[in-house]
Amino acid sequence: MRNVILVSLDTTRADRLSCYGHFRRTSPHLDRVAEEGVLFTDFFSPHIPTFPGHTTMMTGKDIYAHQITGQSGTPEPIEGVRMLAELLKEQGYFTAAADNLGRWFARGFDLIEGYGWSTSSSCAWRKGEAVAQAALKVINAAAAQDRPFFLFLHFWDPHTPYLPPPPFDRMFYAGDEKDPENRSMDVLWEFEAFKWYFREWMPGVTDVEFPKAQYDASIAYMDACFAHILTRLDELGLSGDTLLAITADHGEELDEHGHWFDHHGLYDTNLHIPLILRCPAELPTGTRIGGLTNMLDLTPTILDFLGLGDIAQREKMLGTSLLPLIHSPASAARGTTDFLHITENTWMKKRGLRTHEWKLIVPLETPDLHGNSEVELYHLTDDPGELRNVASERPEIVAWLERLNAEWLAQRLAATGLPDPLPIQPIPLRRIGNMEAAVPRDKKLLDEREKPVEETHTVPADEKLEAGDFVGYDREEE
Repeated sequence: MRNVILVSLDTTRADRLSCYGHFRRTSPHLDRVAEEGVLFTDFFSPHIPTFPGHTTMMTGKDIYAHQITGQSGTPEPIEGVRMLAELLKEQGYFTAAADNLGRWFARGFDLIEGYGWSTSSSCAWRKGEAVAQAALKVINAAAAQDRPFFLFLHFWDPHTPYLPPPPFDRMFYAGDEKDPENRSMDVLWEFEAFKWYFREWMPGVTDVEFPKAQYDASIAYMDACFAHILTRLDELGLSGDTLLAITADHGEELDEHGHWFDHHGLYDTNLHIPLILRCPAELPTGTRIGGLTNMLDLTPTILDFLGLGDIAQREKMLGTSLLPLIHSPASAARGTTDFLHITENTWMKKRGLRTHEWKLIVPLETPDLHGNSEVELYHLTDDPGELRNVASERPEIVAWLERLNAEWLAQRLAATGLPDPLPIQPIPLRRIGNMEAAVPRDKKLLDEREKPVEETHTVPADEKLEAGDFVGYDREEE
């Protein structure tokens, strides 16, 4: 009997996990899972942020098939798009989740354990403990029945605000984060769109290295909470024949491209996410697989593992099972694709193309949140950090990638028979006025038993500024 547990580590960058080479020891328990299983070194989320990322995770379909591009005014996926839990429930699986997304993400689950945590900006946010408590209930329920099971566990710790509890809050930072001589946060306090939100949870901070360290500390705290999941699976004798699939919906910008402590921008900081698969009875141990792979491949992989690969074909999933790469390492150099079509509808609307060597980013509304209107091109071989835009120097590469991108878009629209959702669906807020707006209640990240934090200073109202020019489209009325 094969079981599956899918774990989403929301907002977790691959390169901030120690098993992916981070210089800090952020993830010893996840590292152990990687040592006991298979780690994919170049796994990407092509559609950000949370809603499109998780919808692709759960369907094996892109935004042109499921029509979910972002968070604001989000519609339901179109009729006929089936979630993984629905597909497996039809096959007789017990399906359960520890999650708080609700909406269409709840489809197909026999049991959902929600969670909440204290959200005062003056104290630690114990997200990981709340999620682990709900996850243990779900695991116990699965173990108490006699059907194979599919479980979904959703952790949130690296998502802002970065407020890990002691002792993690000082795990990677020993200095004075409010040193008046340190001016590295000045540019953040001048950034009108986010400065009020930042003041809610890191007031007076002057050292930009402090929130970066707290992001890592939040991962370490989450990792410690996740250890309880691993222990319980061992206690129940479920570790051996259960596929444990660990990934994320997207990453996070820290201080690389002037997009601080959020997940907007189509850089690899936001797109490069972990994927670790472990099933000791079926998969090799200590294996690292390279090559370009992505979120579209995850659901087809799970179905293939369960002997249900025909369902992926029936549902016209766009991705490819990763099992052949695991069992035939010689074929892994390319991965499952030669390029990725990438999109975001965050605080900005952009799309682009990522190959093994190049990254093209094209703004769809100009200027963007940061006042930029330029096309971006990065030579990933020489510039993996995407710090030097060479679009003006290599116009022939820009033209080639733009043509490839346009051909892919036309192919997908023809295949689905649906409209391009990016021009239709609006951008979310353009400026966060307070924490309540940054982590809104209707996205269920707050404990609904709590009252909003009382404001101690005057902040501007949350606003959606007038949209800029939408390049190449006539915007539909919202």
